[in-house]
Amino acid sequence: MAFSMMQLFLLGALGPLLVDELDVSPTLLGLTTTVGFGAAAVLSPVGGRVVDRVGPRRCLVALLLVSAVALALIGSAPGSGLLLAAVALGGLPQALANPATNKAILATVPPERRGSVTGMKQSGVQLGAFAAGLPLAALAGVAGWRGAVWTAAGAAVVAAGCAARTLPRDVPRVGGPTPGARSSLVPRGAIAWLAAFSLLLGCGIASVNTYLSLYGTQRLGLGPTAAGALVAVLGVAGVAGRVGWSKVAGQPARAVWLPGGLAAGAVGAALLLAAASFAHPLAWVAAVAVGVFAVAANAVSMVLVMQRATPGRAGQDSALVSAGFFAGFAVGPPLFGLLAESGQYGAGWLLVAVEFAGACAVAVWWAVRDRGGEKR
Repeated sequence: MAFSMMQLFLLGALGPLLVDELDVSPTLLGLTTTVGFGAAAVLSPVGGRVVDRVGPRRCLVALLLVSAVALALIGSAPGSGLLLAAVALGGLPQALANPATNKAILATVPPERRGSVTGMKQSGVQLGAFAAGLPLAALAGVAGWRGAVWTAAGAAVVAAGCAARTLPRDVPRVGGPTPGARSSLVPRGAIAWLAAFSLLLGCGIASVNTYLSLYGTQRLGLGPTAAGALVAVLGVAGVAGRVGWSKVAGQPARAVWLPGGLAAGAVGAALLLAAASFAHPLAWVAAVAVGVFAVAANAVSMVLVMQRATPGRAGQDSALVSAGFFAGFAVGPPLFGLLAESGQYGAGWLLVAVEFAGACAVAVWWAVRDRGGEKR
């Protein structure tokens, strides 16, 4: 999970260096996120089917190797063209990550432990944010940003080898589509609600991931390493939030109400980011709040997917909800980038607050309709 999104976390954490060396504008920096998550959104429904048919072990090894190639290409990019192509390639690992890991959990973990285990595996994404924002950002100060990205590529190759050796072999058709299982690429019922919630949540989270470091250097007076540390703080808080709230979500009666509450907390976090322009230390509090609330909400949605997935479609349903999340990641940063380009960071964080508020409204509406866990 960490490597599936490593390239985008690195682009966010190393954004100030890329802006200087490759002459990348803030708007183009946001476009890298759009390209990466746009590709992931398009590929996710197909990726879910592939996982259901091929098995999680093969798909996890493949996504790690493709991640390594994408990172190596980013580290070699002479300009924005190859940079965007490499980020687009990185959409494939993102498309496979949630379906493959969710499928593995359903196959190997008892129901009573799935909530906490899902939180741990989802925290891998924030481990990637931490690695990009602190050790790799610090390495970039010594070896250059290209050296930091190439180091991440090498680590992905090592992880692929470990996965191939340690994960259990895929059993043909175990957990695959059952006869009569619908194969529509259109989400329905609870999966449709979760996809809509994830779309709005993704818009806000992606804007924070992409522009938090740049905001720190351009508006808060932080150096590149300290600004990268903001991303690392968000990552650590996200790990704690995902593990803790996912464990709570293991109880279905509580899980249905969690997304709305966490999205409401995310609104407050976005408002704190806007206020940080006037009181700079609030940026660190806001980074923690984004991790605890917004980032954790995505993990809770994955727990709900596994609780509500149609038998034989765990990979496909996970992919459809992930597609909504990735579509949000594709849409959010360019909108924010237009504001950042003209220096209107305050308006950008207010836009993020509106996106989180929309996610909250969708989640609460669904929870009320769901009536304590009934499938719709």
